[in-house]
Amino acid sequence: MKDFILNNLSNKFLSRWVVLSYDILITSISYVFAVFIRHEFEYLTINPELIASQFIIVFLIYGFFYLRTKSYTGVIRQTGLTDAMHILRACSYAFLVLVIINTLNRFGIISSKYIPPLSVIMIHFMLLAFLLIGNRLLIKAVYSEIISKKDRERMRVLIYGAGSTGLLTLNALRHDQTFQYTIVAFVDDNPSIVNKMLDGVLVVAPEKALNTNYIQKNSISDIIIAIPNLDTNHKREIIEKGLEYNLQVKVVPPIDNWINGELSSTQLREVHIEELLGREPIKLDNKNIADDIRNNIIMVTGAAGSIGSEIVRQLLYYNPAKVILVDQAESAIFDLQFEINNTPDYKDITDRVVYQIANIKDQFRMEGLFREYQPQIIYHAAAYKHVPLMEENPYEALMVNVFGSKIIADLAIKYRTKKVVIVSTDKAVNPTNVMGASKRIAEIYIQSVADDTTRFITTRFGNVLGSNGSVIPIFRKQIESGGPVTVTHKEITRYFMTIPEACNLVMEAGAMGKGGEIFVFDMGKSVKIYELARRMIQLSGLVPDKDIKIVEIGLRPGEKLYEELLLLGENLLPTHHPKIMKAKVRAYTREEAETYLNQLSEIIVENDIYALVKKMKEIVPEYLSNNSVFSTLDQLKEESKNS
Repeated sequence: MKDFILNNLSNKFLSRWVVLSYDILITSISYVFAVFIRHEFEYLTINPELIASQFIIVFLIYGFFYLRTKSYTGVIRQTGLTDAMHILRACSYAFLVLVIINTLNRFGIISSKYIPPLSVIMIHFMLLAFLLIGNRLLIKAVYSEIISKKDRERMRVLIYGAGSTGLLTLNALRHDQTFQYTIVAFVDDNPSIVNKMLDGVLVVAPEKALNTNYIQKNSISDIIIAIPNLDTNHKREIIEKGLEYNLQVKVVPPIDNWINGELSSTQLREVHIEELLGREPIKLDNKNIADDIRNNIIMVTGAAGSIGSEIVRQLLYYNPAKVILVDQAESAIFDLQFEINNTPDYKDITDRVVYQIANIKDQFRMEGLFREYQPQIIYHAAAYKHVPLMEENPYEALMVNVFGSKIIADLAIKYRTKKVVIVSTDKAVNPTNVMGASKRIAEIYIQSVADDTTRFITTRFGNVLGSNGSVIPIFRKQIESGGPVTVTHKEITRYFMTIPEACNLVMEAGAMGKGGEIFVFDMGKSVKIYELARRMIQLSGLVPDKDIKIVEIGLRPGEKLYEELLLLGENLLPTHHPKIMKAKVRAYTREEAETYLNQLSEIIVENDIYALVKKMKEIVPEYLSNNSVFSTLDQLKEESKNS
């Protein structure tokens, strides 16, 4: 019988006319019962002809309101509160009409012996409403029970949070058609609710639920965090505990993201790796930024990249007069244009956004843009950043990162731009690769040309989670393809922040900078990449080194184990924001910096990459190559010093 229902009837639904006929049948039966109850089941006292005549009136009135409210059109097996309200509304309307007719009859306004007595009308209404709603819920429960016996994967879960969101999560899981969820318990920190029952589910304390014995005894596979606006540190502790016991951890999304205001099990999301960063996000002074951006003409270079595009998204909220987006990547700038044009929040500013395909190392093209748009503030995010690739292509690293930045700086001065905010990197600190050294040389030049007309502000920070080509997307792709996940070294560490944080820093630095500063961000604790890989595998519901292997492949050319945020001899000075410091760095004169760049430009035309890198090492004495073909230059320099 069960197999017949599942195989033949699960995708078929009763005609609404059949449901209407069924409701009328229930109406008839319940009226007979109401009459019997009124006469205390003494059937000899009942006049069948009179009851039949009274029923015709009841039938017509109830039938009219069934049709009027369409109470019969709901799918019975999916009956919900809305369906129940439709039925109750139809019955209530009919009941009120019958009461009015009975009252009119009682006061002689109308006169008929076929009007049902008030007692029968009331008994019939209560009985009918109960039967119509009750039988639908019974059918739904029976169907759900049959469906739950299907060969669905069984999941035994804990719901962390016994509030309203937790109860909504419970309901969503119970109605899931893909998995058979068993809610073992609610977990809650509030001692006043612990050991109580919520909708038949026990509430337990975290210390009881999140331990090996409880989890193994109850065969728990998942934990779902159902507390909106949970403290970041507390959420991280719960996630860490869940991963420690090999549980799959999921999070209920914010209510704004629920579909049609209702939560379904498919909307439960996996934990994002950003939630395990180990620190609170940095919140900056948005008013300060707003005052800086409002009504100004802004240019963003590298506007289609990870950092540049997020700067653009944030800028648009501050009502700039115009935003010029500059990038050489045609497809990426097209995607950004499509996003902006189709985001409702930006609808009032799309006509002020200009998209320009241009390369910052093309001086003629860039001067044309400066001449046409006269930018007042520039966010310079265009750069080559991939360490191994730039180790093989030092010419391009210098042309874009150094000479492209020089073009932007020189044009900013020429066209009297108020300020230029530079996106630098922690790899410019004691660089071990061409990319980092090129960014340091750019810093040197930009600081040297700062004057009272144009302020140059540099921001220096570590890696951003989720940026193009960063470790997170690479790990995610490797996990999705079944592994292995590759790390260059088991001890390698990096500083991380989210893309929105990084961009907020850039904008805050632009607002607070007076010119010539290098701002350093408090990045918190460095993260072991190996542990990051393990966590990402666990967050995917898999077991590291069992389901997905982690393979150590060795450091890449130019890569170092530990990143730094300060050069040797640099000191930190405080700013008004406790998480943003100012690096006290050696100052170079404009003549020194221009001499360095002139020397580099002479060597570039010779197409001798060793001579080029050698000159870079002279300009940046702390630049020592690591795991690179250019390490020989350091050896020769050391031998020359010792001889």
